[in-house]
Amino acid sequence: MGVKKFNPTSPGRRFQTVSDFEEITTDRPHEPLLVPLRKTGGRNTYGRVTAWQRGGGNKRRYRVVDFKRNKHGVPAVVETLEYDPNRSARIALLKYRDGERRYIVAPLGLKVGDDVLSGSGVEIKTGNALPLKEIPLGTFIHNIELQPGGGAKLVRSAGLSAQLIAKSEDYCHVKLSSGEVRLVPSSCAATVGQVSNPEHENVSYGKAGRIRWLGKRPHVRGVAMNPIDHPLGGGEGRSSGGRPACSPWGKPEGVKTRQNKRTDKFIVKRRGGK
Repeated sequence: MGVKKFNPTSPGRRFQTVSDFEEITTDRPHEPLLVPLRKTGGRNTYGRVTAWQRGGGNKRRYRVVDFKRNKHGVPAVVETLEYDPNRSARIALLKYRDGERRYIVAPLGLKVGDDVLSGSGVEIKTGNALPLKEIPLGTFIHNIELQPGGGAKLVRSAGLSAQLIAKSEDYCHVKLSSGEVRLVPSSCAATVGQVSNPEHENVSYGKAGRIRWLGKRPHVRGVAMNPIDHPLGGGEGRSSGGRPACSPWGKPEGVKTRQNKRTDKFIVKRRGGK
């Protein structure tokens, strides 16, 4: 697992890097776990653009990933490690003893042929999923539920991990990679280990076309627009804006927009130390 560089045979190749995909064991996904994935182009149900700079990109199908890990007590073996175009982490295809196959987000260090298990009382081993109250303090975890049985919601991207730092009867203190410390119910499940593909953040696209393959369209700076199109637009000659950075609708950049006060009580320490 690493990053591959190229010789500078063209301007686009000069700074381009890609993952070496050395951990991938197959390029053919498991067909029964694929579903169609339609593109929206950033448009809502009325056909109006509500998310800018979206469109195009290669066709892809969604891999149905098991975030609940609710086949408790049924041993599974890792059959393949695969690339998933819909997420930054790798995914692993598990074959359970009863014959069922499911995808999971692959943790770092998981290999083909490894045995994994989920449920109460399982061994503390990379890839195993169990309730937080049964995980030792200091253990690095990922795929963390926020409600028991609700499926993993936290720590699912490439290279991420959280740490269990305190436990009580009803809640556990989980320190996220952002520095935030959050209360999570003790009966919620989590997977032991770190998410795979930690080198994802070091990949350099190298050229604009490669970003277009991902479905991302060009982003135009506000200072390059006309005054009617953006608060930072206009000016005689080249202008730096003349006011703090903001959205096209005048909303200041960097201002907190969190509205969910219902869950504020579960945040023990916010990211940034505040």
